[in-house]
Amino acid sequence: MDMNSVVTTLRSVDFDGLFGILTLGGPVVALLLVLSVVAIAVAIAKAWQFSLARVGRHGRASDAVRLWREGRTRAARDALRGRALSVEVIERAMDLYEDVSIEAAREGSESYAAVRLHELRKMTGVLETIAQVAPLLGLFGTVIGMIEAFQALEGAGSAVDPSILAGGIWVALLTTAVGLAVAMPASVLAAWFDGRLENERIALDALLTDMFTGSVEIDVPFEASLAKATPKPAPAPAE
Repeated sequence: MDMNSVVTTLRSVDFDGLFGILTLGGPVVALLLVLSVVAIAVAIAKAWQFSLARVGRHGRASDAVRLWREGRTRAARDALRGRALSVEVIERAMDLYEDVSIEAAREGSESYAAVRLHELRKMTGVLETIAQVAPLLGLFGTVIGMIEAFQALEGAGSAVDPSILAGGIWVALLTTAVGLAVAMPASVLAAWFDGRLENERIALDALLTDMFTGSVEIDVPFEASLAKATPKPAPAPAE
């Protein structure tokens, strides 16, 4: 069946608008429409959140890391402008580098990046849940509709009208169609958001690795370098 025949079939069905779909599909279709509204709201909210965090934009952070490795720390900090997540992570790494050891600074930076990515990942699971539940709800509605159609067929006895059975079956299948129509966009959106987050995680790991590996002379203040080089005295034994 080609796309033209599918469109022709859909046009031949008189749903009488959204109210008609709700009337034919019953509470299952109503629940699926609610899930579709939730999916749209979550998708818009996540897209706005990703836009504010500048997910996928690493140019300024990459330039700052390059300047930092060259020992030009002031220029590196000046390059960190904007509200991109990569800029926040690298700025946090620079602050930690001047206060603690390299190992502790790297661990703290990676932990901060993981927390920020976790914040961006929130609510994406709602889209995945809707993508899994919507087809099951549609199938459930279809099964209920088929049961009702065959009950009507049984009640008709010998005076069976095939059109009544056919009408009951296509109304029952309506819930499956609505369920798939809700599930497919939700599944695509969930995969898209997860893919962008995974790419962001890999990019942040690469930036932090580039920053903390290699021997680079960093012009940290004398007091900070002295504090890092001087070992802490051991605690006195308890008497």
